[in-house]
Amino acid sequence: MSAEKILILGPSWVGDMVLAHSLFQTLKTQRPNAIIDVAAPAWTLPLIARMPEINRGIALPFKHGQPALLDRIKFGLSLKKQGYTQSITLVNSLKSAILPLAAGISQRTGFLGECRYGLLNDIRPLDKAKLPRTVDRFVALGADKNQSQGQNNASIPNPRLIADSNNALQALSNLGQNAPTTKVLGLCPGAEYGEAKRWPAEYYAEVANAALSHGWQVWLFGSEKDLPVTQEINRLANNRCLDFGGKTKLGDAIDLMSLCDTVISNDSGLMHVAAALDKKVIAIYGSSDPHHTPPMHPDAVVAYLGLNCSPCFKRLCPLSEPDAHLACLKKLTPQSIIQDIKFLA
Repeated sequence: MSAEKILILGPSWVGDMVLAHSLFQTLKTQRPNAIIDVAAPAWTLPLIARMPEINRGIALPFKHGQPALLDRIKFGLSLKKQGYTQSITLVNSLKSAILPLAAGISQRTGFLGECRYGLLNDIRPLDKAKLPRTVDRFVALGADKNQSQGQNNASIPNPRLIADSNNALQALSNLGQNAPTTKVLGLCPGAEYGEAKRWPAEYYAEVANAALSHGWQVWLFGSEKDLPVTQEINRLANNRCLDFGGKTKLGDAIDLMSLCDTVISNDSGLMHVAAALDKKVIAIYGSSDPHHTPPMHPDAVVAYLGLNCSPCFKRLCPLSEPDAHLACLKKLTPQSIIQDIKFLA
């Protein structure tokens, strides 16, 4: 009997792809002989490469948000000879379920999502009360259909990324830097979703200055879009930080972050990366809900005020009064975060 071969249609966000690793681990535990491939946007492949359970990452050529229905059918047909026995679709859109059908996969698993009757033939009910977290929902799709709503949270494995230490040192060398000889504090001040998830730059700078005064190095992580905030933090820290903003690809950022001792991050994909690298994580939540997408690490510190207006899930704070605007973030003081770092421990 040939081994099961599973095609996962993966998510498009860094954080969600990290959380999907809990599903991949669960599948390999329950079905150790299964071969797991993951089809997802090309930029997620460095994450997939650091998940040993995955046989192959398949780059999807479709642009985010575009239906591209004919292209999805053609791509699905190109996978028909791969012999997949099951697909698990982690995205709830209609278009994401077209490819597995075109690929001729006999068992096509997913939540109903955008009315995907016919496209999926193993439709799981989504009870958000029983599956409150994103990771719960992902893992439920890998379980037996009769048990998909009953997964015990304690049995869900935390995501674990395997960093490439040699690549980390090479990335440092490419930037004209040597391996760190002191402790390193990583700061992740970006959040693509919007300002209502971003702790103020001046607060990050105060924490950076505290770390520098204790002899730590401070590394700033972010994409090109985060350059204004990483540069502002570095300016406020008298240019004593190592600013990786816009200078590293995702794979390099993952490996560099593995050299950090502590990481402070907004609720973003890099927060989940840090937790999956077994770093001490201090996760800052503003407009989002730490109960829905918490950092998956037993020792993670969640900084969240839970104000009456929280979580609002807005990109921009809807409150204009000076005392209320972004209060969920501004009232989280730098000193409270500094205390959580425990520089002398």
